[in-house]
Amino acid sequence: MRMGGENVVGYERKVEEEEEEREMEMVVAHGSPQQQMKLVVVGYALTSKKTKSFLQPKLVGLARNKGILFVAIDQSRPLSDQGPFDIVLHKLSGSKWSCILEDYRQTHPHVAVLDPPDAIQQVYNRQYMLEDVADLNLSDSYGKVGVPRQLVIEKDPSSISDAVDKAGLSLPLVAKPLVAKSHELSLAYDMASLQKLEPPLVLQEFINHGGVLFKVFIVGEAVKVVRRFSLPDVSKRELSNNAGVFHFPRVSCVAASAEEADLDPSVGELPPRPLLERLARELRRRLGLRLFNLDIIREHGTKDRYYVIDINYFPGYGKMPEYEHIFTDFLLSLMKQK
Repeated sequence: MRMGGENVVGYERKVEEEEEEREMEMVVAHGSPQQQMKLVVVGYALTSKKTKSFLQPKLVGLARNKGILFVAIDQSRPLSDQGPFDIVLHKLSGSKWSCILEDYRQTHPHVAVLDPPDAIQQVYNRQYMLEDVADLNLSDSYGKVGVPRQLVIEKDPSSISDAVDKAGLSLPLVAKPLVAKSHELSLAYDMASLQKLEPPLVLQEFINHGGVLFKVFIVGEAVKVVRRFSLPDVSKRELSNNAGVFHFPRVSCVAASAEEADLDPSVGELPPRPLLERLARELRRRLGLRLFNLDIIREHGTKDRYYVIDINYFPGYGKMPEYEHIFTDFLLSLMKQK
């Protein structure tokens, strides 16, 4: 399996050529690169879309200045024949790739693989994605973090209404694909419309949150949070006057960043830093992941009641402020841990 798209191949070749040119400049000016600094070689296996959004020129340039070299992994060749790599970054799907990577991890224990395939699979399945957050049941002086009540529907749309009634879930309900490879979601306002949904899916109780969610990016031990507009609150009157299922391509597409918006402090105030750091630390350990983000909402009308509604592996770091500095520092820290 090869990465599709001539543009992507050309882009990756350009990145590699720039790196090789830089190495040659180092050789001419100062002797061999090894005499000056040991390059950290990062092999990457990403989708075409991920390659373009993540390997932006500003990241590649800063990494180069810090002695980090990004090298595309050729999926048509055995992984063990490539490199040698110090770190492997990946976000590809499929059991074949997972097996290849797992075998590589076993035979190359000195290489930092970000992240283990089996750990990633857990957050790709929304039936299990939020289990560790629920089990953690985090509550301290800074706030309480939970998850929305949810129900898994694997088949038979006609049985959804009965299942929802039996589980005691309240409308409206957010419907998400069971496999978290898609960010699409729907909002169902009435019981009759539930049969229009297409299983397998997860139904979550919709929690009013002032139309703002907090994206918490985690890169190793670093934690960065930004505001994003979300779905608007649904009043009891709106619930009674509306029917049907409303589809959204993804929550973050409803509107852009909320960083510069003039928000009510009760809505826009960021969650307490100590709470987020403790949550991130616990989930890093429980999930076995170092690259992920959390979508968190604060229940409208409360000061300290938070819910994690989604977890994403290797999210769009290109949209995270200062991501190039945070990510390169993280890669270098992995080498110090060896």
